[in-house]
Amino acid sequence: MNKTIKTLRIAISGKSGCGNTTVSRLVAEALGLRFINFTFRNLSAEKGMTLKEIIGLAAEDDAWDKELDQRQVGLARENGGCVLGSRLAIWMLEEADLKVYLKAQSETRAKRIMKREGGSLESVAAFTEERDQQDRERFLKIYHIDNDDYAFADLIIDTDTIEPEKIADLIIEKAKVKIT
Repeated sequence: MNKTIKTLRIAISGKSGCGNTTVSRLVAEALGLRFINFTFRNLSAEKGMTLKEIIGLAAEDDAWDKELDQRQVGLARENGGCVLGSRLAIWMLEEADLKVYLKAQSETRAKRIMKREGGSLESVAAFTEERDQQDRERFLKIYHIDNDDYAFADLIIDTDTIEPEKIADLIIEKAKVKIT
């Protein structure tokens, strides 16, 4: 099957604060692809709960993760090309044409999250560290996925010092190579 930009499925993963949502949206807009980023934040808004409440429930019941992941992957498999941005996109969307992992130092991530959501750097950093650990434990338990093992990704980008637009450009360049 010949691939075109409009049929590409791009999966972008990384931990909170790495730029997944921003970069995924930029790539989708630039390529004219659907942007899919259904997260625990969306689920908490749907259910009228806080993010912290949903994360707490997910720690006790695998059904929360499974619902979230099934919905994302289902959306990504509909109607042609897309950019799926999520913690597990590169693992869950196995048929993705391009798998990208974004990484950043813990302090950088905490500063970005604090800028987006408010709070003190200390409290945001502690919450983010706790969430990273809970996510990793859940993903190992539920799916046998180690989200610290992303070496298989087609492209790994350290987002600490690169602007989101430049990161999107790097991904777009790689995507264009996939169709040639």
